[in-house]
Amino acid sequence: MTEIKHLNNEKKGAFEIYFDGKKAGEMTYTWAGDDKFIIDHTEVDEAYNGKGLAKQLVHAGVEYARKNGKKVIPLCPYAKVTIARNVELQDVLA
Repeated sequence: MTEIKHLNNEKKGAFEIYFDGKKAGEMTYTWAGDDKFIIDHTEVDEAYNGKGLAKQLVHAGVEYARKNGKKVIPLCPYAKVTIARNVELQDVLA
C-alpha cells in the first residue's frame, strides 16, 4: 500500500511516497512565481523499482496543480517524459 505526503513552503516542495510505511522515493519542485512550479527531481529507491511509484508521484504533482490552479514546468527528465506520454496530464503544462 502506498501513501503520498506533500511538503510545501514558499520556495520549494516535495511529494514523498511511502510503501508499506517506509519512504520509497520523492519528487521535488521549486516555485517559479505564485502560479507555477518546476519539477526538478524524481527518485525512487532501487528496492521499489517496477512498482509505478515514480509515476504516482508525477500524478500527485499534476493533481495538486489542477486543484490549486497552478501550472507545471517539468525539468526533471522522468517527469517530462511521463507528462509527454500521457495526454491527460498535459493540461497543467506552463
